[in-house]
Amino acid sequence: MQYVLVRGDLTRTLKWPSGAVMAQACHACVAVTHTYYSDPDTQAYLKDLGNMHKVVLEVPDEPALLTAASALAADGVHHVVWKEQPEDVATCVALKPCAKGAVSKYVRKFKLYGA
Repeated sequence: MQYVLVRGDLTRTLKWPSGAVMAQACHACVAVTHTYYSDPDTQAYLKDLGNMHKVVLEVPDEPALLTAASALAADGVHHVVWKEQPEDVATCVALKPCAKGAVSKYVRKFKLYGA
């Protein structure tokens, strides 16, 4: 399973088009897959393309996103923070594919994106 944390304020408050936000999440997923390509969990995830699962969760804003990323980093959970350039604005975090139980304590407080 792969988790993606996306800022909800991008569409709600900052009025980004939904396509632009989806592109940010896609960039983050590709980046984390590339970065951790050799990892056994990533390889297992990629072996069964028809059964890949992603959960896209909504984080309120950039400070909350960066706080979540800091918690992941502090505990050694592999992830990528995607930043829109040239503005250097953090838009989303993609976690390396892993077992749900391995990261549930970091993601359970967030709701499904757009729910």
